[in-house]
Amino acid sequence: MCSWPRPWIAAAWLLACTAQAQVPQPFPGIGRPATPREVAAWDIDVRPDFKGLVPGSGSVAAGMALWEARCASCHGVFGESNEMASPLAGGTTAKDLETGRVARLKDPAFPSRSTLMKVSTLSTLWDYIRRAMPWTTPKSLTPDEVYAVTAYLLNLGGIVPDDFTLSDRHMAQVQAQLPNRNGTTTAHGLWPGRGLGNGGKPDVQAVACMKDCVKEPRVISALPEFARNSHGNLAEQNRRFGAQRGADTAGPPPPSLAASAAAAASSPSTR
Repeated sequence: MCSWPRPWIAAAWLLACTAQAQVPQPFPGIGRPATPREVAAWDIDVRPDFKGLVPGSGSVAAGMALWEARCASCHGVFGESNEMASPLAGGTTAKDLETGRVARLKDPAFPSRSTLMKVSTLSTLWDYIRRAMPWTTPKSLTPDEVYAVTAYLLNLGGIVPDDFTLSDRHMAQVQAQLPNRNGTTTAHGLWPGRGLGNGGKPDVQAVACMKDCVKEPRVISALPEFARNSHGNLAEQNRRFGAQRGADTAGPPPPSLAASAAAAASSPSTR
């Protein structure tokens, strides 16, 4: 037996237990409500207005050391990329930093589109690096390390100087210097518009069949007659839920498949 040092602690504990017991359970007996600490571990996104940003700082010099140790193997020492990733830096000019619009995004002859050419919010870089990088050990960087790596990446693009230290206090200031900060647009194929020379046409075009449509899809593979039911009825060996279904091989094939099965049986072997 133990005694509570203060009556209010016992009252608070009883109130917490009562509140948790009253939480509705949509699926009784399955799972449990997430604790505030568990929610906080996942709720780490950073918005363009920097809500959700955590305090910290990191210099370009510290970021360069981290980059060479943990980032360069995939992204190259200077963000030019190796074999597996797209370039992160390159393609931006001093004029782009002034206008906030990367001119080469509209140049079809330019060979690639780097990340710093496209990104318009600094929170996108910081948030993605924190959540997903390094690729082999995501979420392993501390906030200060994320600031440092982000600072080095910005330095590769000529956005911040070599002696710059990025912190939560400087994010809005640096975002105002991104080369494509004013380049966000809906003038491309996903929305009506005439950007990128597509004439306003959507990215995906299809014509729905309105009449005389094929009611049964054409089967491109079929079991020959001698192989049917050689391992039992496949339909009975598959699970009864989800998208996976086995063919009923206990009986003759459907009439629509007879020609395909006959062709498969009579075709010459390639072995």
